[in-house]
Amino acid sequence: MAEDKDPRTPDEGIDPELVGDEPETEWVGGEEWGDEEEEGVALAEEELPDFVDNGDGTISDTHSNLMWKKDDSYTEYGYGITWFEAHDYCEMLNDKKFAGYDDWRLSGIEESKSLFSFVQSNSDKDGAEIHISDLFERGGGHNTWTYEEKPDYQQYAQKFSYVTGNDVWEHKDNEYSHCRVTRDVVQEEWEPEWRKDTKTFER
Repeated sequence: MAEDKDPRTPDEGIDPELVGDEPETEWVGGEEWGDEEEEGVALAEEELPDFVDNGDGTISDTHSNLMWKKDDSYTEYGYGITWFEAHDYCEMLNDKKFAGYDDWRLSGIEESKSLFSFVQSNSDKDGAEIHISDLFERGGGHNTWTYEEKPDYQQYAQKFSYVTGNDVWEHKDNEYSHCRVTRDVVQEEWEPEWRKDTKTFER
């Protein structure tokens, strides 16, 4: 009786290079396209800051560890203020410990810019659109003083617009400006109570 012949023997003319080519091509191409698409969506979502309403008249930006007053100086006074009056405004908030804190201050230019985004929409005292989160109170000013002074020209300070996203050097006596105040959120490292007690004996 003749022995059965293996159909996969080399003399059948099967080319081993053709085995598995088609499935491998489809699998690799599909995965690469999906990864690029998901990565693009993730990057777009990370561009926006994550603002949180604390329920006490303040807004926290969790990306920069800054806390902002929910409204601005216009809400307090009903008119524009000079750069010097902006500092007085901070001092007034600290004296009465607004929201329980006494370290409110004017923001720097980069900190002021961190609130601005063209995809955000709010409205100022005149009903015009400003580009900050709608978590902030409506009806405030459309710009803010910063603490930054112009080198060699101390009569000027930097001001940022929430309408255009531009900054300008403004004379400190300008009375048509406003300010949004901020403070640094200090993250204390957590320790168990027993560890704090043992520190009493450390030198």
